[in-house]
Amino acid sequence: MSVYVGIDVHRKRSQIAVLDQDGTVRINRNVPNGVGPVLGVIGDLPIGTPVAFEAAYGWGWLVELLEDYGYQPHLVHPLQCKAIASARLKNDKVDAATLGRLLRADLLPEAWIAPLEVRQQRALLRNRVHAILADLGHDRAGSVFTGPGRVWLASLELPDASRHVVDDLLQLMDALQIPINALDVQLAAHARGDPRVKLLTALPGVGPLTALVILAEVGDVTRFPSARKLAAWAGLTPTVRSSDLTVRHGHISKQGDAWLRWILCEAAQTAKRHPDFADAYHAISARRGKKIATTAIARKLLTRAYHLLQAAEAQPQRRKRTAR
Repeated sequence: MSVYVGIDVHRKRSQIAVLDQDGTVRINRNVPNGVGPVLGVIGDLPIGTPVAFEAAYGWGWLVELLEDYGYQPHLVHPLQCKAIASARLKNDKVDAATLGRLLRADLLPEAWIAPLEVRQQRALLRNRVHAILADLGHDRAGSVFTGPGRVWLASLELPDASRHVVDDLLQLMDALQIPINALDVQLAAHARGDPRVKLLTALPGVGPLTALVILAEVGDVTRFPSARKLAAWAGLTPTVRSSDLTVRHGHISKQGDAWLRWILCEAAQTAKRHPDFADAYHAISARRGKKIATTAIARKLLTRAYHLLQAAEAQPQRRKRTAR
């Protein structure tokens, strides 16, 4: 008998709904986040059971748990999940059950689940203690930066990259320059070892750190069928509202990857003065203002980065065909 699971994930607790093949809710329980409580609800379900959950704050721990125990995780795009967003009756039980029903009907607007190595690279570059802890399912009532909090942090079992980031940030609070230098060395080593970084740093305004952030956030570039799709995912495309024959273009959506959008806008501050982009920047600035013009340059940078990365992915395939 087929079984479907919907989980409404929150920072400290999650609501878990288990549905049978007819869509009947058999279990709908609220539990603390963690391996034991979650397995207490779904641990007896068959290997391969599909599990749907929204891309909420700190979902990485749940993906690892599900993959480790043989379940199929389905990450849901929250803004596109209209059945939940527009529901008149809205609570955790309803949301979890709705996720399960959408999963059963194969109607989920799914988001990409970055592989563990990509999530670890993001952790290294994003460099935020609370975000790392949330992504791994850890939480503490008090501050993590007090004496007891530091002891608690030191006792946690974290993946290597996450542990390195947490330790570096704690050192950063004690002596700024030492961990900054150590992180710079590590990032430089990553940059030297990745030929894609050299490609991206040929773009105006893009240095090794910017290139690494682009690579970490984008992940597998071939999952995007076009540069425009990637720009939309980054939240760098304008919103469009149409009615009858009237079409209005608004500001950028800001609904995508905030880190990718931020680093590209930072790079655009330099790129807009480069001959490749200066004319476009000044033309847009005269019509729409400097802020919108800078965002437009960020989108152009991302478009060029997309084509460079797509070409890099295609080269090994061409070499394989030539070898045959």
